Amino acid sequence: MTNNALAQHIARLIEETGPIPLSHYMALALGHPDHGYYMTRDPFGAKGDFTTAPEISQMFGELIGLWLADQWLKQGAPKRIAIVELGPGRGTLMSDLLRAIASVPGMSDAAEVHFVETSPVLREAQKARIPHATWHDSITTLPPLPLFLVANEFFDALPVTQYQRTRQGWCERYVGLDGEGFAPVLAPVPLASDAALPAAMRDAAEGEIAEISPASTAIAEEIAARIASHGGAALVIDYGHAKSATGDTLQAVKNHEYANPFEAPGTADITAHVDFETLAHAIRAGGADAHGPVEQGAFLTALGIDGRTEALSRNATPSQRQNIESARQRLTGAHEMGSLFKALGITPRGGTLPAGFA
Repeated sequence: MTNNALAQHIARLIEETGPIPLSHYMALALGHPDHGYYMTRDPFGAKGDFTTAPEISQMFGELIGLWLADQWLKQGAPKRIAIVELGPGRGTLMSDLLRAIASVPGMSDAAEVHFVETSPVLREAQKARIPHATWHDSITTLPPLPLFLVANEFFDALPVTQYQRTRQGWCERYVGLDGEGFAPVLAPVPLASDAALPAAMRDAAEGEIAEISPASTAIAEEIAARIASHGGAALVIDYGHAKSATGDTLQAVKNHEYANPFEAPGTADITAHVDFETLAHAIRAGGADAHGPVEQGAFLTALGIDGRTEALSRNATPSQRQNIESARQRLTGAHEMGSLFKALGITPRGGTLPAGFA
């Protein structure tokens, strides 16, 4: 255990109350108001710990903007809308998205920009790019307008709960002290019922781990309910699995390399793979239609990334052309982000199939 302030705080908490749920550990590591990972730094880019799609190329945000514009037109071009991003990073995606929708007559005039962001450091970066935005701590304070929403690499950072199958049944995994460090430990008493687990996980063999994210399903259902009642559309883009399955996907990244999530909390990004099947169930429970997931590579190709690559390359220098093509490959290549990352669409119930989800 690195002797940092957050590690000491968590260690004291465990000494006083016993092992804490993994979801609580993850929430503290990422979101502690003074020492949480996202509260104290800008984690993006070469100098940070990881790079997201909007930072790789402007094409990503532009295509998402045009996808939202297509949905806006299909819904009769409402005169007042909220364009919302959850976990908007540095505001890069929104900046590219707004530039793309400026080419769609009337949409920019109809749009208010709203960010759901808890990090003071990232809010400052967003303000520099999109000074006219409105900031929120959660989706509950978003206005009662048609929501045109994007969540790119947002759900993977929400806390997860893990259970391990034992001879006695499913026991929750907690985080306890192990000598000088932290380590997963099992709750002594198994769950009374496995109803909280997706059906696909319930018959797992002894030793297998089931991972769920109640925070994710609650947010997905709330977004769907708002779109069902006010109109709009949403895109969730993240890495994860199309079907619910057992397995421990908790991981940490620091300096663009994998790290131990139980070492030096607050100094590395901790995430888990998104369970898209469970998110889709939550969206339908909220009263909206869920589309996909489809792989990011196929989605961006269907939206026209090849044509956009060509257009950007026309007046570019040879080295710029190489960078544009390399960015396209990173976003769509099967061994890059193209397969692991997936897109899930949310639209009002009974509408036409949105672009990219054929």
